[in-house]
Amino acid sequence: MISGCSGGGKSTLIAELARRGFAVSEEIGRAVIASGGPDPAEAPLAFASAVARGERDRLMAHAGADRPVFFDRSLIDQIAFCRRVAGQCPFAHGDEDTLYHDTIFLTPPWPDIYRQDAERRHDFAAATAEYDDLCRAYPAAGYRTVILPKVSVAARADVILRTLALPQLR
Repeated sequence: MISGCSGGGKSTLIAELARRGFAVSEEIGRAVIASGGPDPAEAPLAFASAVARGERDRLMAHAGADRPVFFDRSLIDQIAFCRRVAGQCPFAHGDEDTLYHDTIFLTPPWPDIYRQDAERRHDFAAATAEYDDLCRAYPAAGYRTVILPKVSVAARADVILRTLALPQLR
């Protein structure tokens, strides 16, 4: 699982892991926005619920995989988002501590690479606040977090593979 600051390089890192031959699952939130789904600024709970449904669907799609699958964000991200915007989360079921590998990799805020775009309309301060929430949410859900260094995407991928004792596939 790779989570962390919006604009912190998660999707680029997921692409690098895919290039190396690993199974990956791309972020749901950007797809929800791009397809005209609920807007996180205008309807945050509807957005979080739509993404949470997608998160559960992609977990089911990869259940029983015979090799590691790297996810770009998770259901925990949506629970943290819900709690930040609404104070509670209607779709937290209490099983979130068993859904993913126990080690989660977080991309920290990195202003040098942060960019706003059509799906990422919030500013860097909001992205940093999101990251702070995630730094609390994952340990609270029982996960160990590893904060990735601000280095090249290849070096970040190497950190992940070394930490998980996974071989270089390509």
